[in-house]
Amino acid sequence: MSADASPPAVRATYRHGDLREALVAAGLQMAEAGGPAAVVLREATRRAGVTPNAAYRHFADRDALLRAVADAAQGLAADRMEQAVAAAARVAGPAADVVAGPTIGLAKDPAADTAFDPAAGLAADARRMLRGVGTGYIAFAREQPGLFRTAFSVPDHLANSADPVKAGALGRTPFQILGAALDAWAAAGILPPERRANAELYAWSAVHGLGMLVIDGPLRGLSADMVTAATSRLLDMVERGL
Repeated sequence: MSADASPPAVRATYRHGDLREALVAAGLQMAEAGGPAAVVLREATRRAGVTPNAAYRHFADRDALLRAVADAAQGLAADRMEQAVAAAARVAGPAADVVAGPTIGLAKDPAADTAFDPAAGLAADARRMLRGVGTGYIAFAREQPGLFRTAFSVPDHLANSADPVKAGALGRTPFQILGAALDAWAAAGILPPERRANAELYAWSAVHGLGMLVIDGPLRGLSADMVTAATSRLLDMVERGL
């Protein structure tokens, strides 16, 4: 056996909580390479350099590890969505207000622009934010298909969609980021109050469906330009449907 093929030395101790994080990190590596089916508890312990018995203190079985890895993958999806929302804000024009949280904060002084229309600025910001959410979600699917498959591979309930364990670096889950964008639409008067309830379900279903078709379905052969165009058209349809 070559030196490269040798298993890592078993690590005797971890600080409290560090082993769990190490096992989840190992699970994310496996998921990135092979999706949810590649997440194996014994392999995670090998990569973390501990015995299987040590891992059972944190995860009762492989399903428990997969759930933790899926939650962490949602957090990474949230990070990619936040990046796309921030990028949309950076190319924005005049903004009337900061509605959408920490990634939308590039307001321009209305007094500096005699043509500034607060209502129009608010609506434009809200539209950019929602498109950023959608493009970021699809970008994560394209860039990290293994993690995208894993993120929602474990049966779950909508009530858990705001669980902090699914949050990204800015503290919001993918569902919360989408909700903030739709709240911005409502605040800007684009989305009537009577249509705000459960709007996340319709927008999310559409974008997630495209993501899965692109990485695992009949659309996986599309060029990058075609996927970008399809994403833009889909978001147009979502906007009109809301």
